[in-house]
Amino acid sequence: MALLTIIFAVMAYMFPMLFLVFKDVFLWCFAATMFALGVVLHPEDARSALRKPKTIALGVTMQYWIMPMLGFAAASICTLQGVSPAMALGFIIVGCAPGAMASNVITYLAGGAVAFSIAMTMVATMLSPLLTPTLVELLGSAYMDIPFWPMMQTIILTVVTPLALGMLVRTRLGNNIQLAEQIAPGFASIAIIIICSYAVASNQERIADTPMTVVFLVILLNALGYVLGWSAARLFRFEHSYRITLSIEIGMQNAGLGVALALKHFEPETALPGALFAVWCIVTAAGMTRYLHKKTADVAAAV
Repeated sequence: MALLTIIFAVMAYMFPMLFLVFKDVFLWCFAATMFALGVVLHPEDARSALRKPKTIALGVTMQYWIMPMLGFAAASICTLQGVSPAMALGFIIVGCAPGAMASNVITYLAGGAVAFSIAMTMVATMLSPLLTPTLVELLGSAYMDIPFWPMMQTIILTVVTPLALGMLVRTRLGNNIQLAEQIAPGFASIAIIIICSYAVASNQERIADTPMTVVFLVILLNALGYVLGWSAARLFRFEHSYRITLSIEIGMQNAGLGVALALKHFEPETALPGALFAVWCIVTAAGMTRYLHKKTADVAAAV
């Protein structure tokens, strides 16, 4: 997915007209990712994780505290560097989004606590219709007028509803569950790639003039998310696999949702930080997975 995201982002930049056709359907693409997540959610995994409600509550609290604060700090630096308010707001929207669906797969590959990852994604996503617009309005109102209720409506229609439908469809699949679990992640990945590619295409003229400050802050936001997520888990004395999970959950924001909200309710350039973040966090997550997988293998070999 990391390679495909980069390839299609480059294609969208070089041939934007090929991707601008998704203007009227990008929200449906994001709804498709949430539907796919609902299909692949294992009830037994969720029940296993929910046996540790305090751990989940701490994790989700850190999710909605660390990244919004980092997003606000990034937006403040953008303002000091003369970046437009619309683009600065994009960092706040990314920071206020819940964790990414891809984090569940990355957690599995990195040797983290998968059930905890799924539970965090599920709880954070369910809370997003209230918390994301509230935090964006609280932190971003100094930059632009924030359409709180329209944003909440968008999240309910594109996050909660398709997620619930996916979970309902899963109960009706019977013997076809395994086939659906194989197809759904790929289906979701394609939808996210389309969203990010459309965001790049719609900002094609701006990307060449994107300040290096914005690129640097995207990289820094992602890196600090991983580091502070790990530090918070260590502070709370989480076991090793849970530290890996919290680091990934906080470092990998649902930038696809941020891009969708930005494109729907604000100027196109507001989506640029989210599009860059989506591409970059997938690349770093893939690299981190390889590192952790190799480290785990080396430890096992030494034992």
